[in-house]
Amino acid sequence: MVQDIRVIGTGQLLELSARLRRAGHENIRSSFHRRIRRAAEPLRDDLQDAIRRLDIRSQGRGAGKRGGRSPTTRPLRRSIAAAIRISVRNTGNPGARVWLDKGLLPPDIPMGVVNRLNEGRLRHPVFGNKRRWAQQNATPLWWDRTVRSHHDRITREVGRVADDVRRHLE
Repeated sequence: MVQDIRVIGTGQLLELSARLRRAGHENIRSSFHRRIRRAAEPLRDDLQDAIRRLDIRSQGRGAGKRGGRSPTTRPLRRSIAAAIRISVRNTGNPGARVWLDKGLLPPDIPMGVVNRLNEGRLRHPVFGNKRRWAQQNATPLWWDRTVRSHHDRITREVGRVADDVRRHLE
Protein backbone atom coordinates (compact mmCIF):
# COMPACT_ATOMS: atom_id res chain seq x y z
CA MET A 1 0.00 0.00 0.00
CA VAL A 2 1.73 3.11 -1.22
CA GLN A 3 0.08 6.49 -1.22
CA ASP A 4 2.19 8.98 -3.15
CA ILE A 5 2.64 12.52 -2.04
CA ARG A 6 3.52 14.40 -5.18
CA VAL A 7 5.72 17.42 -4.67
CA ILE A 8 5.29 19.98 -7.43
CA GLY A 9 8.59 20.69 -9.14
CA THR A 10 10.03 17.19 -8.85
CA GLY A 11 12.13 18.09 -11.89
CA GLN A 12 13.99 20.40 -9.53
CA LEU A 13 14.75 17.44 -7.27
CA LEU A 14 16.03 15.45 -10.27
CA GLU A 15 18.20 18.35 -11.41
CA LEU A 16 19.47 18.89 -7.86
CA SER A 17 20.26 15.19 -7.46
CA ALA A 18 22.26 15.20 -10.71
CA ARG A 19 24.18 18.29 -9.59
CA LEU A 20 24.99 16.61 -6.27
CA ARG A 21 26.32 13.55 -8.08
CA ARG A 22 28.47 15.65 -10.42
CA ALA A 23 29.81 17.77 -7.55
CA GLY A 24 30.75 14.66 -5.58
CA HIS A 25 29.90 16.25 -2.24
CA GLU A 26 29.26 13.11 -0.22
CA ASN A 27 28.53 15.03 2.99
CA ILE A 28 25.93 17.20 1.23
CA ARG A 29 24.34 14.11 -0.35
CA SER A 30 24.16 12.33 3.00
CA SER A 31 22.69 15.46 4.59
CA PHE A 32 20.10 15.67 1.77
CA HIS A 33 19.25 12.00 2.32
CA ARG A 34 19.01 12.38 6.11
CA ARG A 35 16.82 15.50 5.97
CA ILE A 36 14.40 13.95 3.46
CA ARG A 37 14.13 10.89 5.73
CA ARG A 38 13.47 13.13 8.74
CA ALA A 39 10.68 14.85 6.80
CA ALA A 40 8.98 11.47 6.26
CA GLU A 41 9.50 10.01 9.75
CA PRO A 42 6.51 11.78 11.38
CA LEU A 43 4.28 10.35 8.64
CA ARG A 44 5.55 6.83 9.27
CA ASP A 45 5.11 7.27 13.03
CA ASP A 46 1.56 8.58 12.61
CA LEU A 47 0.67 5.70 10.25
CA GLN A 48 1.96 3.23 12.82
CA ASP A 49 -0.05 4.96 15.57
CA ALA A 50 -3.15 5.03 13.35
CA ILE A 51 -3.08 1.28 12.73
CA ARG A 52 -2.33 0.53 16.38
CA ARG A 53 -5.34 2.64 17.47
CA LEU A 54 -7.62 1.46 14.64
CA ASP A 55 -10.94 0.34 16.05
CA ILE A 56 -11.82 -3.01 14.46
CA ARG A 57 -15.33 -4.08 15.42
CA SER A 58 -17.35 -7.19 14.75
CA GLN A 59 -20.93 -8.17 15.41
CA GLY A 60 -19.75 -10.68 17.95
CA ARG A 61 -21.10 -14.11 18.61
CA GLY A 62 -24.76 -14.68 19.14
CA ALA A 63 -26.06 -16.29 22.30
CA GLY A 64 -25.22 -19.97 22.43
CA LYS A 65 -22.62 -19.81 19.65
CA ARG A 66 -19.33 -21.56 20.07
CA GLY A 67 -16.12 -19.60 20.15
CA GLY A 68 -12.82 -19.35 21.81
CA ARG A 69 -9.46 -17.72 21.81
CA SER A 70 -7.68 -16.85 18.61
CA PRO A 71 -5.28 -19.55 17.42
CA THR A 72 -2.60 -16.90 16.90
CA THR A 73 -0.88 -14.94 19.64
CA ARG A 74 0.43 -12.27 17.27
CA PRO A 75 -1.68 -9.10 17.22
CA LEU A 76 -2.83 -8.01 13.76
CA ARG A 77 -2.44 -4.26 14.24
CA ARG A 78 1.02 -4.51 15.82
CA SER A 79 2.23 -6.74 12.97
CA ILE A 80 0.99 -4.26 10.34
CA ALA A 81 2.54 -1.30 12.21
CA ALA A 82 5.92 -3.06 12.32
CA ALA A 83 5.83 -3.51 8.54
CA ILE A 84 5.51 0.22 7.73
CA ARG A 85 8.85 1.42 6.33
CA ILE A 86 10.57 4.46 4.81
CA SER A 87 12.89 4.37 1.82
CA VAL A 88 14.80 7.40 0.55
CA ARG A 89 16.44 7.77 -2.85
CA ASN A 90 18.87 10.43 -3.97
CA THR A 91 19.05 9.34 -7.61
CA GLY A 92 16.65 8.27 -10.32
CA ASN A 93 13.38 9.27 -8.68
CA PRO A 94 14.60 11.21 -5.62
CA GLY A 95 12.45 11.55 -2.55
CA ALA A 96 11.01 9.51 0.28
CA ARG A 97 8.47 6.73 0.13
CA VAL A 98 6.51 5.46 3.11
CA TRP A 99 5.22 1.98 2.36
CA LEU A 100 4.06 -1.29 3.81
CA ASP A 101 6.70 -3.98 3.38
CA LYS A 102 4.74 -7.14 2.69
CA GLY A 103 7.91 -9.16 3.28
CA LEU A 104 7.72 -8.14 6.95
CA LEU A 105 4.10 -9.20 7.30
CA PRO A 106 3.55 -12.68 8.70
CA PRO A 107 2.62 -15.22 6.00
CA ASP A 108 -0.95 -15.53 7.26
CA ILE A 109 -1.60 -11.78 6.84
CA PRO A 110 -1.80 -11.14 3.09
CA MET A 111 -1.50 -7.62 1.68
CA GLY A 112 -5.20 -7.69 0.81
CA VAL A 113 -6.08 -7.65 4.51
CA VAL A 114 -4.38 -4.26 4.90
CA ASN A 115 -6.10 -2.89 1.79
CA ARG A 116 -9.49 -4.09 3.06
CA LEU A 117 -8.82 -2.49 6.46
CA ASN A 118 -8.19 0.82 4.70
CA GLU A 119 -11.55 0.38 2.93
CA GLY A 120 -13.18 -0.14 6.32
CA ARG A 121 -14.45 -3.70 5.88
CA LEU A 122 -12.67 -6.99 6.40
CA ARG A 123 -14.28 -10.34 5.60
CA HIS A 124 -12.43 -13.46 6.61
CA PRO A 125 -13.09 -17.13 7.24
CA VAL A 126 -13.73 -17.97 10.88
CA PHE A 127 -10.56 -19.69 12.14
CA GLY A 128 -9.72 -20.72 8.56
CA ASN A 129 -13.08 -22.43 7.96
CA LYS A 130 -13.95 -21.42 4.37
CA ARG A 131 -17.62 -22.38 4.90
CA ARG A 132 -18.07 -19.85 7.69
CA TRP A 133 -17.24 -16.17 7.23
CA ALA A 134 -17.17 -13.18 9.56
CA GLN A 135 -17.13 -9.48 8.79
CA GLN A 136 -15.28 -6.89 10.83
CA ASN A 137 -15.56 -3.14 10.34
CA ALA A 138 -12.88 -0.52 10.88
CA THR A 139 -12.59 3.22 10.47
CA PRO A 140 -12.26 3.61 6.68
CA LEU A 141 -9.41 5.42 4.95
CA TRP A 142 -7.08 5.48 7.98
CA TRP A 143 -4.02 5.31 5.67
CA ASP A 144 -5.28 7.91 3.18
CA ARG A 145 -6.34 10.43 5.82
CA THR A 146 -3.03 10.19 7.65
CA VAL A 147 -1.05 10.69 4.43
CA ARG A 148 -3.23 13.64 3.41
CA SER A 149 -2.75 15.32 6.79
CA HIS A 150 1.04 15.30 6.28
CA HIS A 151 1.10 16.38 2.63
CA ASP A 152 1.57 20.14 3.14
CA ARG A 153 4.23 19.74 5.82
CA ILE A 154 6.27 17.29 3.76
CA THR A 155 5.99 19.48 0.66
CA ARG A 156 7.28 22.49 2.60
CA GLU A 157 10.12 20.51 4.20
CA VAL A 158 11.30 18.97 0.92
CA GLY A 159 11.25 22.43 -0.69
CA ARG A 160 13.28 23.82 2.20
CA VAL A 161 15.83 20.99 1.92
CA ALA A 162 16.13 21.44 -1.85
CA ASP A 163 16.65 25.21 -1.44
CA ASP A 164 19.34 24.70 1.22
CA VAL A 165 21.24 22.17 -0.91
CA ARG A 166 20.92 24.36 -4.01
CA ARG A 167 22.29 27.34 -2.06
CA HIS A 168 25.18 25.22 -0.78
CA LEU A 169 26.09 24.09 -4.32
CA GLU A 170 26.13 27.62 -5.76
